Amino acid sequence: VTLWGTGAPLREFLYVDDLAQALIYLIKNYSDSSSINIGSGDEISISDLARMISKVVGYEGEIIFDPNYPDGTPRKILDSSKINNMGWNAEIPLNEGLEATYQWFLDNI
Repeated sequence: VTLWGTGAPLREFLYVDDLAQALIYLIKNYSDSSSINIGSGDEISISDLARMISKVVGYEGEIIFDPNYPDGTPRKILDSSKINNMGWNAEIPLNEGLEATYQWFLDNI
């Protein structure tokens, strides 16, 4: 598997069930007209994510990062402090979310 870039950029992921719970929480607890971010607050490098996905799906081949292609934005993370300070926090770790998503895929192909 060849991936674009160096694998160094950082990304944040949020499991869909956490997002759904956050939206329900906001419906019940938030009436302000200003926007609010919902995120996990956890960052992972693209290279670590690729290794994590490989482990979840049982891929044992090589992962090559091709620096001839762009990395994209070095870092993408939301400031979720507003919702966190209200009492909501993401609960599902990335690895657990990946495993659940992959299992859903296997069960539904």
